[in-house]
Amino acid sequence: MASDKRSRGSAARAGLLRAAAQELAATGHLEVAAVAHRAGVSVGLPYRYFGTRSGLLIAVAEDFHQRLCQASALRTYDAPTWAARERSRVRDWIAFLYAEPLAPLMLAGPVGDGEVAAAHTRLLSRLVDLGAANIAHGQATGELEPDRDPELTAAGVLGGIHAMATVALARTPTPPADLVTDQVWAFTRRAVGLRDRKD
Repeated sequence: MASDKRSRGSAARAGLLRAAAQELAATGHLEVAAVAHRAGVSVGLPYRYFGTRSGLLIAVAEDFHQRLCQASALRTYDAPTWAARERSRVRDWIAFLYAEPLAPLMLAGPVGDGEVAAAHTRLLSRLVDLGAANIAHGQATGELEPDRDPELTAAGVLGGIHAMATVALARTPTPPADLVTDQVWAFTRRAVGLRDRKD
């Protein structure tokens, strides 16, 4: 019985997250009543699961970043070189952003109050930490120049990738994802000091 209740609660929460993401992607802003209407539930239900409008916005951002990490940042690639693995990661990162309706809004930064902004900073910091560890590993294996600070470089690369994707997604027509991947990779390999110029 308790298990069924938890399952229903998880399904309801997931449905509200989907509705909130759809509302945000469609309108550029998020109102709790509109999310409830889109999800076909009472106006009070989003508050039950997320507490406040800010809580709902944070949950949407966290879900977006979790899916981004699953699609690219946390993936394990089998290629033998740092360059080959990271080029695949860039490809998957751009593919995710191209397929994700929320990407333009998430890349533009927080759309809420200070609590939302703080959560956005925390999520970006996690990506920077992952990137810094990855760059440090490449330096340790001798594939990357050792003169770059891994954390600063990871922050710069992350900002560069997201800025390039933002510009690409705003263009009409949108440039092909593989073209953007090539441009992002060309930027990334130079930023991190890749020694092997063949990949």
